Amino acid sequence: MTRMTAIEMLEKLVAFDTTSRNSNLGMIAFIEDWLAAHGIAARRVMFGPDKANLVAVIGPEDTAGGYVLSGHTDVVPVDGQEWSSDPFSLRMEDGRAYGRGTADMKGFLACVLALAPEMARRQLKRPIILAFSCDEEVGCTGVRPMIDWMRANLPPVAAVFIGEPTGMEVVAAHKGIAQMRTEVTGHEAHGSCPQLGVNAISYTGEVVAEINRMAREEEAQADPASGFVPPYSTINIGRIAGGTAGNIIAGHCRIEWEVRLMPDTAPEPFAERLNAFARENLEPEMRRVSDKAGIETEVVHTVPGLRREDDSAAVRLALRFAEANGVAAVSFGTEAGLFQQAGMPAVVCGPGHIDQAHKPDEYVELSQLDACTAFLRRLIDDCA
Repeated sequence: MTRMTAIEMLEKLVAFDTTSRNSNLGMIAFIEDWLAAHGIAARRVMFGPDKANLVAVIGPEDTAGGYVLSGHTDVVPVDGQEWSSDPFSLRMEDGRAYGRGTADMKGFLACVLALAPEMARRQLKRPIILAFSCDEEVGCTGVRPMIDWMRANLPPVAAVFIGEPTGMEVVAAHKGIAQMRTEVTGHEAHGSCPQLGVNAISYTGEVVAEINRMAREEEAQADPASGFVPPYSTINIGRIAGGTAGNIIAGHCRIEWEVRLMPDTAPEPFAERLNAFARENLEPEMRRVSDKAGIETEVVHTVPGLRREDDSAAVRLALRFAEANGVAAVSFGTEAGLFQQAGMPAVVCGPGHIDQAHKPDEYVELSQLDACTAFLRRLIDDCA
């Protein structure tokens, strides 16, 4: 098949179970073959033995000022979700395409790939660069070596368009993510002898209360003019695990929590605040029983936010291609902040809506794919 519509391409992509825990190489090979059939060479940027990013330059390779179309190939798990049909078999109903990744974000990839033959036929004066990443859903980890490769091997680009689901709104800013971990070390003892132990779970309750205080303080500093909903850094305690049995004083407990950071807000002060709280208020009492007891909080992983830059070429171009008049800010994270950190102007604009992502019966509206295709055609015209 030498031509495919966006829907036909989406059906092919959804059929690959590229849940982040799995290899994405089958889908990468399919994309490589599709591009090669139209004279487009692609390069893998490996991320471990069974994951790959893919970069393809369409048009003059040595010309600066190219436009990057970027999206991730992985999807979140369907485990435990009740779907009305096979999540890896595209289902069409009432103007919607259902399947895992249709909104987040194989719909965008399908629109891009369906238009790749047209990009190849046009005599582009400005290159269009396809940059497809892996492992976005587990901390935006795979894209990092791809960005490094692009900086080392390609001329400077003018703009990066990340096709995450925004309802085709132009998103000029988003929050960052900091994954945090607090380890509470107590001292085990028989459940009948609490005076001989340090109950890590009990002290975890004190730590959770302090995390909640920090969350309320962030809310009190809300900036309604920021455009974010909610307009402040938010904190979520996602998992607590500890203890061995009901008749043993708990010797360990772990809290996994995250902060959704306003752009330019650093995560380290949150960990430092919690460590200082523990040192001053909890550890003196804990160590009267055991000098090995203690509490330690660390920043495990971060994804930078996307700072709004009013003079950004990416934002100006996206507004023109989307035929839009204004920009939005969102609270979910994307790879855009990493591109921006690397000196590449970035913007987020893609088909589908984030409230459909990660859910059973995930879908993208066909009208959204049509709007994305129109956006991309204007971009192609601008490069020709």
